[in-house]
Amino acid sequence: MKFGYARASTEDQDTAVQEKALKAAGCERIYREKASGGRWDRPELQRLLDQMRKGDMLLVWKLDRLSRSLRDVLTIMERLGDCGAGFRSLTERPSIRLRQRGG
Repeated sequence: MKFGYARASTEDQDTAVQEKALKAAGCERIYREKASGGRWDRPELQRLLDQMRKGDMLLVWKLDRLSRSLRDVLTIMERLGDCGAGFRSLTERPSIRLRQRGG
């Protein structure tokens, strides 16, 4: 299943452009959030990560919509790899199929 994540940093910004691109890429469910990308305590991101299963794909419009912190991006990629999911940024290439640990 393809899951999308759309984030805006402030309340006066919207995620419409991101959501349109994620829908066009085939996302079946899109999680939306208005929160700083430098924060780890983003409830929608956590819900999304909890939903990911083997074979799923997490899509974002742009990598900085996922997080502004390299440490957090690496943590997210590790979690995706642990469950056998993949990652794709629509504006940056390539797609990544993460390898599960121990497998």
